[in-house]
Parts: sequence; C-alpha cells; structure tokens
Amino acid sequence: MDAMIMNGVTMEVGAVAAMRYVSDGIKAARLVMQHTKHTMLVGEQASVFAISMGLPGPTNLSSEESMDKWIKWKENKCQPNFRKNVLPVDDCGPYHATNTVNLGENTCTNSKWLECGRLGSCHISLHNHDTISMAVIDRMGHIAVGTSTNGATFKIPGRVGDGPIAGSSAYADTEVGACGATGDGDIMMRFLPCYQVVESMRLGMEPKRAAEDAISRIAWKYPDFVGAIFAVNKNGVHAGACHGWTFQYSVRSPDMEDVKVYTVVPETPTPQGCCFPSLAMGSYRETYR
Repeated sequence: MDAMIMNGVTMEVGAVAAMRYVSDGIKAARLVMQHTKHTMLVGEQASVFAISMGLPGPTNLSSEESMDKWIKWKENKCQPNFRKNVLPVDDCGPYHATNTVNLGENTCTNSKWLECGRLGSCHISLHNHDTISMAVIDRMGHIAVGTSTNGATFKIPGRVGDGPIAGSSAYADTEVGACGATGDGDIMMRFLPCYQVVESMRLGMEPKRAAEDAISRIAWKYPDFVGAIFAVNKNGVHAGACHGWTFQYSVRSPDMEDVKVYTVVPETPTPQGCCFPSLAMGSYRETYR
C-alpha cells in the first residue's frame, strides 16, 4: 500500500510507501502526520508503526481474485512486466543486467536517446492500477488532499509510485486550491504535476488551464503516457485534463443532492509541425450517477 495525506493549511504531510499487511493505507498516512515529526515511513517499519498505533494487522491482503491473476501471470512467464535491459527477457528470472555495449538496436545511443526516453505507459491502463485521489474543502475554506493506492499490477517488489509523493499524486494549499492525479505514476512523479497545477493557479491560471498545462508538460516528453489530473481552486471551481485515456472525476457539495460525475475526454490531436509532438488536452462533459 502507498498513501499520502496533506493539510493545506499547515502544509503537513503524512505518507506510507510499500507498506504490507495493513489495508488502511490512508489511515496509516494520517497517523504519520499526526503522531510523528516525519513525512513518510516505508516498508516493514511502516507496517509496524501502523499496527502499533492501533490499525488492524498483520493481515493477508491477497484475495482469491488477485492470487488467480498472479498465478496466470507466472504461467505466462511473468509477462508483461516493468523490467528493461535485463536477461532473461521472456521468463521470470532471476534477472541480471544485459551488457549494454552489445545491445545493438536496443542501445540508447546519443542519436536515439530521445526516442528511447519517450517510451510510453505500455503497462498502464484503467484495469491494472487503483489510485484514488481526493480533495476536500470544509465550510471554513480549509483544504486537504489524500491519495491511496495498491500500485501497478505486476510491479517490481519494492516499487513506490507517485501515490505517496506530495506534489505528484496530490497537493493542497488553502490559499490557492488543490490537485489530484492518476495514471502512470512512474512517469508522472518525475514532473510533480499537482505541485505545478497549484503553483499555476497561484499565478492566476484557471483550474482548467492549469490542469491542461501540467498534462502538456508531461506529454511533451512522453507522448504516449497515460494520465489525468483534476484541479480545484479555493472557490470550488474545478476542471480536469487527461492524456491517453478517458478520465472521470466526481464532485459533491453540500447543496447537491448527489454526486456529479465529470467525464474528461482527450481531444483529437491536431498536426503541430515536425518539431512538436501532438498533445491531447482534456475537455469535459457532465454525466450523472
């Protein structure tokens, strides 16, 4: 489990990463924020801390469905996976690094570094990750955000994505607004998109433009990445932007009878010349639960 919570008034953050045997990731993150002077705890010691603070555990978090999926993946020689430049390429290991001197076409030479670096989100889709990100504004105008995730399916053991990283999966500042993100965390965390969104709104951008701008910065470097962002300012004005998939986020306020779901659709890219990759900006339409 990876999780993060942030208080947009005090800028305090609590996070846990690679935490096993405890299902309440976001509660563990809040305990880190409330009862330690740290920002993040990881691995086995995160589990020990959470259990010592009263959360249930240790618990076997595997389900019958997840075990069945894992067994089928092993039978398929652990394909697909997130490894690169290793041998064997079509088996479950043990893995070792390839001799990059003799990789031939697979070597990232100076002339091909940009092409190699722009590999997309080949293993990320709607069906193999489960990030939940939320922003809340209370009646006093205080803002908080939280993110919880089990990470990417078939991730390498020890992997930590963007979920527990403040500024990547979520960010909040009561004086400005908040942001939440989902998608290929391994790529998105390199850009801290939610920090970018909040700082853009601080400089006067509307939420929609700020979300689009953050997505476009990632898409410029990784045209095939998959991801999405929602942005909300301190007045409750909200919007979303996405790239590589159709994205939905929900909104609820005290004067609403039910949750309203907004669907963000990547626009059809238009030609932009030889030197610019096409970018997909999000426009949104309303649907109702």
